[in-house]
Amino acid sequence: MGLSTDVRPIGAELYFLPVSTRVPLKFGAETLTSVVCARVRVRVTDRQGRTGDGWGETPLSVQWVWPGALPYQERLETLQQFCRELVPLWAAIRVEGHPLEIGHAFLETVLPGFWRGFNQRHRRGREPMPWLAALVCASAFDLATYDAFGQRVGLPVYATLHRGFLNHDLARYLRPAPDAPVDFRGLYPSDFFLPEARRRLVAWHLVGGADPLERVDLTGSEPSDGHPVLLSDWIRRDGLKCLKVKLRGDDAAWDYERLVRVGRVALAQDVYWLSADFNCTVRDPAYVNDILDRLRDEYPRIYGMLLYVEQPFPYDLEAHPWDVHSVSARKPLFLDESAHDWKLVGLGRRLGWNGVALKTCKTQTGAILSACWARAHGMALMVQDLTNPMLAQIPHLLLAAHLPTLMGVETNSMQFYPDASVPEAEVHPGAYRRRHGCVDLSTVQGPGFGYGVERIRRVLPEPAAVDGF
Repeated sequence: MGLSTDVRPIGAELYFLPVSTRVPLKFGAETLTSVVCARVRVRVTDRQGRTGDGWGETPLSVQWVWPGALPYQERLETLQQFCRELVPLWAAIRVEGHPLEIGHAFLETVLPGFWRGFNQRHRRGREPMPWLAALVCASAFDLATYDAFGQRVGLPVYATLHRGFLNHDLARYLRPAPDAPVDFRGLYPSDFFLPEARRRLVAWHLVGGADPLERVDLTGSEPSDGHPVLLSDWIRRDGLKCLKVKLRGDDAAWDYERLVRVGRVALAQDVYWLSADFNCTVRDPAYVNDILDRLRDEYPRIYGMLLYVEQPFPYDLEAHPWDVHSVSARKPLFLDESAHDWKLVGLGRRLGWNGVALKTCKTQTGAILSACWARAHGMALMVQDLTNPMLAQIPHLLLAAHLPTLMGVETNSMQFYPDASVPEAEVHPGAYRRRHGCVDLSTVQGPGFGYGVERIRRVLPEPAAVDGF
């Protein structure tokens, strides 16, 4: 029969917003100097014919979703075309329900076949667009549907994820591991959230592979735009206490030296925590173990500051089902690119991973379901950034605010393109500027994601695709 609040999408509108970085962001084998953000408006209708509009946004971070040797422009244009083709597909969804129910049905029954067909139509004889890229493109539509639902019922998104608005409990979507003490019957996402969302979150600063740490690293090409350049200046200005270090994963000497150098700066500036991100490039667990053991023996204090290790190994867990218990016995080991959905989180847990790095860019629906599965199985959580500017920043921070993350949230768009978010920052200054080592969500209020889009002076370009408006 369904609930009176159930909705279905009836329209979608897509915009592309290009952004350039103020400094290069190097991670893994590639360097990011620009990004195109996909911004989507979705219109939903309920059973009484009442409508609501909502917004979602995600950076189409090509180097992250589709690493490789293909030209950047070819990969970017493929992602943009996929987004365009999603517009009429999303507007034609016939599933009625809560956005979690709509999103789950789309991810399970529609997107896989559409993605395969897209690759057959557009990538025949060439490298196919990865599934991770398909998820990132779909995430803007998924997010916008949550926002539209919240606007329609007049409540924040996270106030709707319980039995009052959901037709089914989590047992409909999740299966526990054989050793789990929970079966999800009678449980809803709200049962896995914090009793009260945090309004201030400890912020993790990203130390990219090309970022200058000390004056000796300066080349003279750095911007003079009023924002810090050196790591120590960032720490002082923003009161940082947590640093995420991007590593190469294929040069152990460089990776070790980078961790030591960042650790020394951190110690001198009274930073508390570090994390290490190898971005899927490591081919053998021994590579990580050797770095960790050497750091433990030679710099025990820096080793003690290392809170966790993020995704050293290839993200296709099914193709690389490596036993990584030896790494997670040393430090918490977090899935990131591999954590497409709760099923892969379950596979990772069996292989020895004991943490999950959640991202709204892999869909809000997927992030919520993965968070619930991970919490039920005793896995640690983090919420990681895709260098989210503009509207993309707010759902990202809200996810972290409602979950017991290991330590705060990663947030770094203010490092690499701070000017991109100026209109949004005028309305939500605390969400786009780190003060005393934290971001502040106190202005994010109201229905949906609380963007307050009517108060944001953002001039949008012409739509790239429209259906149903």
